[in-house]
Amino acid sequence: MPVISYEQPDRFVAGAVGQPGDRAFFLQARAGRRVTSVGLEKFQVTLLAERLEELLDEVLRRSGGEAPVPAVTPSELKDDGPLDQPVEEEFKVGTMALAWDPDDERVIIEAQEVTEELEEAEVGDDDPAIVVLRVRITAAQARAFAERALQVVAAGRPPCPLCGLPLDSVGHVCPRQNGHLG
Repeated sequence: MPVISYEQPDRFVAGAVGQPGDRAFFLQARAGRRVTSVGLEKFQVTLLAERLEELLDEVLRRSGGEAPVPAVTPSELKDDGPLDQPVEEEFKVGTMALAWDPDDERVIIEAQEVTEELEEAEVGDDDPAIVVLRVRITAAQARAFAERALQVVAAGRPPCPLCGLPLDSVGHVCPRQNGHLG
């Protein structure tokens, strides 16, 4: 299984390219001049951010507050910059995994390539053709990643005040308006 590994990336972020309603989402890791971008779905960005927050909170709770896990994102790690250009997708993400390395006090994030074979494979099967992006970051970097990822997702189309579905620039057919354009 080929692994694209970033042991201590200079930057690891989620970002989007395109207009709200037609955006493509990416995870992007950078170390020096080396940049890797992998595509994923909006819901995957949200899930990754939420699970990272849960993992960090659990590590902090289990350590009795002793683990080097900040409760909030340190201001110096906030990253609102655009994705590094050009954004060239290495692969589309299928499954993701998170882990905490207590020895190194790092969060490990793995994003595995989706393939047709993967959909039919059993969990735990090793396929030498499937590519994995593996990133090891500090807890503070993970907090910053999660905060930014949730902001990227929220920056899409505004929700309808009646039904909560995303609004298009021309409105939408609102189920609470009995099918009328809202």
